[in-house]
Amino acid sequence: MIDGVDWDCEVLKNYADKNLGCIKRVSSGLDWAFSQVESAILLEDDCLPHPSFFNFCETLLYHYWDDERVWVISGNNFQDGQCRGDGSYYFSHYNHCWGWASWQRAWKHYDHNLEQWESLKKSGLLNSIFDNSYERQYWYRIWERLYYEKEPDSWNYCWFFTCVINSGLSVLPNVNLVSNIGFGPNGTHTVTEKKLSNMAVSEIAEIKYTSFILRNKTADLYTFKHKLGGDK
Repeated sequence: MIDGVDWDCEVLKNYADKNLGCIKRVSSGLDWAFSQVESAILLEDDCLPHPSFFNFCETLLYHYWDDERVWVISGNNFQDGQCRGDGSYYFSHYNHCWGWASWQRAWKHYDHNLEQWESLKKSGLLNSIFDNSYERQYWYRIWERLYYEKEPDSWNYCWFFTCVINSGLSVLPNVNLVSNIGFGPNGTHTVTEKKLSNMAVSEIAEIKYTSFILRNKTADLYTFKHKLGGDK
């Protein structure tokens, strides 16, 4: 598909010599991409965006270019039709990666090996990140296993860790802009059909900026309870 690009643009390619797995290869690919450009829109191979996703990302990349509170612009919405805030988007600490964008200024902090995990555990600051005890335990188990066992093989757990320990906010749209069509037996992590698979996408024709740059804790707790671990 890349070789078939026929419009006026520069195509840069970066391939690994061998299969490095999802953690090392995605992160090393992003290291390379952000060494080439100061901002980028990222789309995984099994994700299908609404065309307005690209304008949404581009517009907000420029709008928040110098605002170091904002680290990620995502195309995903998992709020089941609930509108959050007074704009076309809201702020979250969840950096959903099925179609997203970011800046070199944010990605340079990526903690490839969770080197700060032990320090975070000892600090007691997990309580400051997650008010809900079940949510706190959920991420504790994931990061503990990732640190000691290098499993699961997912780069985004490291990226989420990096963002939250730096208080980096993510922009999430009030409608879903990207659908993951890669669920199924041939998937790497998404091997079974779930509620999040093949979600419908909608358009954001005109972007309305939100009034406040504040994390919506209600929306984040809804995401955890209904899309992630839940209260168990």
